[in-house]
Amino acid sequence: MSVNPEIFELRLKVEKKHLDEQKHVNNVQYVQWVQDVAQAHWENRAPKIYQEQYFWVVVKHEISYKQQAFLGEEISLQTYVGETSHVKSVRHVIIKNAETEKVLVEAKTTWALLEQKTQKPAKISDDLKRVFEQ
Repeated sequence: MSVNPEIFELRLKVEKKHLDEQKHVNNVQYVQWVQDVAQAHWENRAPKIYQEQYFWVVVKHEISYKQQAFLGEEISLQTYVGETSHVKSVRHVIIKNAETEKVLVEAKTTWALLEQKTQKPAKISDDLKRVFEQ
């Protein structure tokens, strides 16, 4: 992978549906946001032909919860693709409070590329790697 990966960002406002009984964002919600920003990055950057030919599945999640987020706060979801091997890539996600820039969550997820037709692992080509570079 390039030493200069593209950083993709989504922003959202914390809504009541994101909260747990302690009135802060539920840890499971952060996992969903990690998946959501990864999907949005893929859909935003990958040409339609790649999207029709391939899809990604999570192999592993590593998440560090640093701070809490609360109702009404604006959240920044930032992601980039790091090291890539034969059929897997590692995606990094940083979730921050958009106003204070305080890191709420850091995640590192390993994804495997699969072919739509066969549902079997597919080799990540150099062209596909370049989709996520600046």
